[in-house]
Amino acid sequence: MSNAAAVNFLTLDVELKTGKALIHCHGRLVGGTSNVLYARVHELLPVCKRITLDLTDLKFVDSMGLGTLVGLYISAKKADSCLELINLGKQIRELLGITHLLGVFAGMCEQGITMKF
Repeated sequence: MSNAAAVNFLTLDVELKTGKALIHCHGRLVGGTSNVLYARVHELLPVCKRITLDLTDLKFVDSMGLGTLVGLYISAKKADSCLELINLGKQIRELLGITHLLGVFAGMCEQGITMKF
């Protein structure tokens, strides 16, 4: 694996329970890796009404990654599902705040989003 590929690496660990999925994201959500998350969540939308993205080990999100999160938000809403973000790091929290998306994600789930810092 080249240094560029190692820097832009994203892995997902998925825990499934009846109607729910918890996806632990590790690495960087950037152009070239965001399709991994997008495809996995889309695969789960028909069977999971609540999908939680645990961003504890997500080190960086760029504009492509941000676009992926917005796209997943739209897809989840269309599927009558809930997309929840937890354990946002400083960079991701700031990015969502600057783009005024914290409020958008916070209003998605019936009980509000659980954003743990």
